[in-house]
Amino acid sequence: MALMITDECINCDVCEPECPNQAIYLGQEIYEIDPNKCTECVGHFDEPQCVQVCPVACIPVNPQHVESRETLWQKFQRLQASTPT
Repeated sequence: MALMITDECINCDVCEPECPNQAIYLGQEIYEIDPNKCTECVGHFDEPQCVQVCPVACIPVNPQHVESRETLWQKFQRLQASTPT
């Protein structure tokens, strides 16, 4: 499952630097999450780091991008393979 940022986002800037996949970026009005890069921190951490630091709890699972933990692991592996060292 990819996560998403809802319109309750206050643009506090704490989530973006916490994302190990660089999936979070500033959109037109609020921060957004690229579902193609979001692994919910699988492969990096036990829990999504953006959710941990968000002061307004505006980062739920994106219902349009439901993925199993195995699928998230596979996405993590693909992202790692395409990252230049």
